[in-house]
Amino acid sequence: MSGLETTLVLGGARSGKSAFAERLIGDSGLARIYLATATADDEEMLTRIAHHRDRRGEGWTTVEEPLALVDVLTREATHGRAVLVDCLTLWLSNLMLRERDPEIEARRLTRFLGVAKYPVVLVSNEVGLGLVPETPLGRRFRDAQGRLNQIVAAAVPNVVFIAAGLPLWLKPS
Repeated sequence: MSGLETTLVLGGARSGKSAFAERLIGDSGLARIYLATATADDEEMLTRIAHHRDRRGEGWTTVEEPLALVDVLTREATHGRAVLVDCLTLWLSNLMLRERDPEIEARRLTRFLGVAKYPVVLVSNEVGLGLVPETPLGRRFRDAQGRLNQIVAAAVPNVVFIAAGLPLWLKPS
């Protein structure tokens, strides 16, 4: 059996967090499920999705779900599998744009993580380290992202911050 435990991988944009999370799961010996929360709404996002898919290579089963994260985790996080959720930031954005309550969804997610029997690696952006967003929506999003990261970090055994591709373990098990 794998030694992989549920882990939150935090970092800034292009910090290497997704690649780090992929390596965590890739080294586990478990079947690899990639739960993508992105929606391909424009050319830039299509390019990002293609880059991630190419970097992962073969051996991953991709499941795309922008909103029903807990439902898909319940179905996919089973014996012999590890699930990579990439990413909570896009999931949060999708929730907010559809006027769903992020706090309720975060509680559903942490309840699931509290009883999950198989490893889940969650990627999330740390957006609160930069400039204060100019718009009220931007500030609401930044604050909601910070709260989501705190809630998930408290619920999982491992938290790692990635900067310049290097891991800084904040919460080892």
